[in-house]
Amino acid sequence: MTLKRVRTPCIGVCSTVFGDTVCRGCKRFAHEVVNWNAYSDAEKAVVWRRLDGLLKLVVNNYIHVVDSQRLRTAMEYQNLRFQSEMSPEGWVPDLLKAAGHQNLDYPAFGLRLLVDPAEYSPRALYDLLSAEFYALSRAHHERCFTQPERLISLVQQAADELL
Repeated sequence: MTLKRVRTPCIGVCSTVFGDTVCRGCKRFAHEVVNWNAYSDAEKAVVWRRLDGLLKLVVNNYIHVVDSQRLRTAMEYQNLRFQSEMSPEGWVPDLLKAAGHQNLDYPAFGLRLLVDPAEYSPRALYDLLSAEFYALSRAHHERCFTQPERLISLVQQAADELL
């Protein structure tokens, strides 16, 4: 019997060891990085879905995946690494990073660029996507983990003032 292990989103650029609450590499929350090996497959899948959903929001502002099979085939042909747990939009940053500052034939990869390619090299676009993805991940962390603490604090303050 072979068990399929859920891969980690880690890309080897962890910033949580330096105190970041959201990893600048994989965009997971610090507690997810620390506890990943203890998570069930279902818990890992929830993390993957969140990462994929946020990344799709960002990618769709700049690039449209016209043909996901063409994208997959071209990336495999080029021997480019991509996270199979992600949607095709989630593979786009890996392609952009690999292309670097070279011109990229977006239609050959089943993609339609929504911005002027003269303004953005693939690497510049990768950096932009990564920065926006990080900002969304931080905002999500703030909303889910920091704001509830502030709300509790405000409620406690109001209760203290009433007493």
